[in-house]
Amino acid sequence: MTKKGAIAARTAAVKRRTFTREFKLKVIREVEAGKSQAQVAREYQITENTISKWRRQHRQYQDRAFAGRGHAYTDEARMHELERMVGRLTMENDFLKKLLQKLESES
Repeated sequence: MTKKGAIAARTAAVKRRTFTREFKLKVIREVEAGKSQAQVAREYQITENTISKWRRQHRQYQDRAFAGRGHAYTDEARMHELERMVGRLTMENDFLKKLLQKLESES
């Protein structure tokens, strides 16, 4: 096996860790209580960036943060979904208007 293949095989076997809402809130509380972010990261074997991301999400969404499987379904995500839907429906509407005009002109 090549060196590159061995690395790919090793990383493919590593599963991504998931954390419960309670765990994330516990980590955030410890940092807010005065422990350094680096110290908490070492204790729980997570990166400081992960803690920063959790703190940012908690500040922004408070009680709605960390909903379901660690993915916060945010107002922003819903807004983007609706904007995509509006765009798609506008395109469909324009297509149907052109088709209707074409059919009326042929008649």
